[in-house]
Amino acid sequence: MKRYLSILTACALLASGAVFAQGTEGPGGAGVTWQELTTDQQQLLAPMREHWDALSPDRQQALARGATRWQQMTPEQRGQAKQRLQLWRDLPPEQQQQLRDRYQRFKELPPDEQQRLRENFQRFRDLPPEQRDELRRRWEELSPEQRQKIKDRWQQMTPEQREKLRERWQEATPEQRQKMRDREQRRGG
Repeated sequence: MKRYLSILTACALLASGAVFAQGTEGPGGAGVTWQELTTDQQQLLAPMREHWDALSPDRQQALARGATRWQQMTPEQRGQAKQRLQLWRDLPPEQQQQLRDRYQRFKELPPDEQQRLRENFQRFRDLPPEQRDELRRRWEELSPEQRQKIKDRWQQMTPEQREKLRERWQEATPEQRQKMRDREQRRGG
């Protein structure tokens, strides 16, 4: 499960980067000829050289942007990217498709909703590992119906209500948090 979450994390981060890294040409725009690539981009994309002209314009643009991002990465970032790519390659095709579908749904969200998801994800990442593991464990123990109720309730809250709930949760003692959970269970969520 942690591996699956790591891949999902990588996809979410790539999704957020794709929004900011997109060039002036949008989908369906003109492609990038091999000669238009910089020497560094050509070196990185050399395995694609023979098939470059057969790629769609969108794919050419994406590869050119990716090569530029790669060049701007630190060695540590490149190592992490290689690890994430290997994790992706090791996933069964069904999980890869699930992640593609989630990424597509993310791209279809309004920009403010995408930003909210990025912020929530960052808050999760900032939690101590023990808290993240506990949250994952508790989420996995919920039935699909319980998960959906929580999602629906969260969606119905205003940003102010969500923030107030976060603050109450952060300030609560472990005993108070357990009481909140128990109360929520009694409510049917």
